[in-house]
Amino acid sequence: MRDTLLVFRRSVQPTLSSPLSLLVDAGLPILYLVLFGPLLVNLAAAPGFPPGGAWAVFVPGVLLMLCMFGAMFAGFELLPDYRFGVFERMRVSPLSRPALLLGRVLYNSVRLLVQAVLLLVLAVLLFDLRVSVPGAILGLLLFGVLACAAASVSYALALKLKNEYLFAPVIQGVSMPLLLLSGAFIPIDVGPDWLRALAQVNPLTHVLRAERALFAGEFAGSAVLLGIAALALVLGLALWWGLRVFRRESA
Repeated sequence: MRDTLLVFRRSVQPTLSSPLSLLVDAGLPILYLVLFGPLLVNLAAAPGFPPGGAWAVFVPGVLLMLCMFGAMFAGFELLPDYRFGVFERMRVSPLSRPALLLGRVLYNSVRLLVQAVLLLVLAVLLFDLRVSVPGAILGLLLFGVLACAAASVSYALALKLKNEYLFAPVIQGVSMPLLLLSGAFIPIDVGPDWLRALAQVNPLTHVLRAERALFAGEFAGSAVLLGIAALALVLGLALWWGLRVFRRESA
């Protein structure tokens, strides 16, 4: 725990020096919220549109986009450290090997949670979003856990590929289909059977449904339980793989 906090403090220093970067990183999701969200208001009554109103459906999707893009590209921060020998010096230090990953993952999760809270407050104040406060808190925690899983995968891939020109297209090729198949922006229920079948095996689909249910104040429904189960499975696999890669690179 001590070593994890040391790595976390080192990772968070650039953000504390330039807190405006939090708003800059959240710029694209905020742009989606402002420019794309109003287009869905008149579609909320269309067949296949999830219940709860346009903003209650769209805002969790934007939060999911923030989480995926922010956490899945976290590995870019590790590549300069690897190239200039910083990671090499850290791995020969007495630091715990899991802490080298967990400290960075914790930093990314906290950073994304701050941005998610900012985006949620904007949606409540500027748009017609009505959420359950306990449900919103639990939903943000779910996204924080998802950010941990995504960041673990991102750091592991960065150490495997060690090249920005390979890393970027691989991450884009993985994260974008998963995001689109989750129904974050366009309801999957209006799609063909094969598309709905693919969405069912996408863990982000179930996490997003759990998030929307929590925002509506539903805490014990099947959507929430299935989303938590899918997230626990993804987190376990992501941390297992990430720690395995970090231990091998630090051997």
